Amino acid sequence: MRLNFINGFLTCAVGVILVVVGCFSVLAENSNVEKTSTETTPKTKSPYIYILGVAQDAGYPQAGCYKKHCMRGWNDLSLKRGAASLGLIDPSMGKKYMFEATPDFPEQLFKLEQEAPTKDYEFAGIFLTHAHIGHYTGLMFLGHEVMGTVNTPVYGMPRMNDFLRNNGPWQQLVTYKNISLKPLKNNHPQSIGTLEVTPFLVPHRDEYSETVGYRITGPNKSALFIPDINKWSQWSTDLATVIKTVDYALIDATFFADGELPGRDMSKVPHPFVTETMTVLEKLSEQERNKVWFIHFNHTNPLLNLISEESLWVKSKGFNIAYEGLRLGL
Repeated sequence: MRLNFINGFLTCAVGVILVVVGCFSVLAENSNVEKTSTETTPKTKSPYIYILGVAQDAGYPQAGCYKKHCMRGWNDLSLKRGAASLGLIDPSMGKKYMFEATPDFPEQLFKLEQEAPTKDYEFAGIFLTHAHIGHYTGLMFLGHEVMGTVNTPVYGMPRMNDFLRNNGPWQQLVTYKNISLKPLKNNHPQSIGTLEVTPFLVPHRDEYSETVGYRITGPNKSALFIPDINKWSQWSTDLATVIKTVDYALIDATFFADGELPGRDMSKVPHPFVTETMTVLEKLSEQERNKVWFIHFNHTNPLLNLISEESLWVKSKGFNIAYEGLRLGL
């Protein structure tokens, strides 16, 4: 009888252990869901894009938001997401760049340092899309109160550069030569070693500067980066046609669908909804749809949770959802 008791106890114990291990396996799988994506692993010497941030200008969770969806982020800081930003790394030239200088610049610069250490890579510049707070205000960290950099190249369009040159406190960065403004022209490629970066104008709220997207062309592949744009119908270019000409398209996904901001007329915030973009692109082949990586998520957007019902639906249609740490080879 004692032997039977021991055997029974051991059987139960093993069962409990298996259940616990199974639970931890599920948790690990969920926590690593970002790593299971169809990312393109770059070759050792080939340039690549490294995603540093995916959220809308204010990041996630958003300041002053204490609703349920934001409280998840306040209570678990591992869920924090920075404003949309790209790292661009060129191993063959030993250089690294950033697209956008966001309010999360310190953390994003550290992520870039971890991926491409300064001992091996020169920080060779920052490309800006426009003068909204989530896209350029991180430049303040280059000033003499913080990093005190010397002539860090900052690439911008004419109005963007004029804004920085003629308005405080940004003009101080120019006066003290913390930054060196590099002019860009619409649809004119900027050569940076083995890469070309081509800005192109897109419709958006242009209170202080024009707004651009970028085409980033490497020796093997190319990418589109449009974090902010009004409705696709307001752009003189057909999105589906452009996507056919690149290998990756990182595009505005600020809001998932209409009604996402209760009590607000969302026509006054004219970003393309993810659902609208999917309709615009529904006639593309699955291979072409798979080029799309949605990015720039508002704190209300369910795509911030990569295993939400909405995220799983988007991916089932052949589209992708950008995440921090994603690498896309060029």
